[in-house]
Amino acid sequence: MATYKKRGYKVKTKEEKGKEVSAEDIDSTTAEVFNTLDETASKTEEWVAANQKYIFIGIGAIAVVLLGYLVYSKVFSAPKEAEAANEVFQANSYFNQAINVNVNDEVLNGLATRDSLFTLALNGGDGKFGYLNIISNYSGTNAANLANYSAGIAYLNLNKYELAIKHLQAFDSSDIIIGAKAKGAIGDAFAQLGQQAEALEYYEKAFKHSKNDATTPIFLLKAGMTALDLGNGSKALEYFNRIESEYTSFKSTADGKMLDAYIGKAEALK
Repeated sequence: MATYKKRGYKVKTKEEKGKEVSAEDIDSTTAEVFNTLDETASKTEEWVAANQKYIFIGIGAIAVVLLGYLVYSKVFSAPKEAEAANEVFQANSYFNQAINVNVNDEVLNGLATRDSLFTLALNGGDGKFGYLNIISNYSGTNAANLANYSAGIAYLNLNKYELAIKHLQAFDSSDIIIGAKAKGAIGDAFAQLGQQAEALEYYEKAFKHSKNDATTPIFLLKAGMTALDLGNGSKALEYFNRIESEYTSFKSTADGKMLDAYIGKAEALK
């Protein structure tokens, strides 16, 4: 008699039959998994119960820290920032006047000199705080941080280089321009003190701080010139060549017009 086979039906081999998993096996495995989960959950519950006191203490400590931060920000920090910003206004006014005074014509009709204006900016005048007061009375504020920068520049112009370095190193900023200028000014102060190696270090930090047309070629040039003074022609040439290739517009400036001469000196020294 012919045997009828359903379409798509395939007779299973012995090996395939051996690999079949029964419903009882599946139920058994599932039960084992849930038993394991139950045991783990029980152990976790036991641990939580045993350490409940410390868990609540930890949660409470975190809550206290967060609450304290919020209270400090709202009650103390924000008003302190606003007060510091208001107090620094007069110091900034003296500083800006000093920067804008013509160096070659400082005394006209009894007008204050650059040095006296920088001194007023540092120490205050007309009953208002100077940068040093802002730094000491409003530590931790943005105004105090910026006051360190301005104080450093003021001391640099007053030829008080150690103090300039102290305040400029206390200043911190990720701003691409002012951050680079601060590091470059430290380099200038070290150069005036005759510490050329330290000056080079900070000029390098200045041009590495950010890449822009305003400050990078200036500090590359200063780094190269300082490297020349230190007898390192290879490093000087590297920095001069970067200006040559990356900042072509700088060559039209007064300092940039000397670049070819500096490159020649570096090549000769190398």
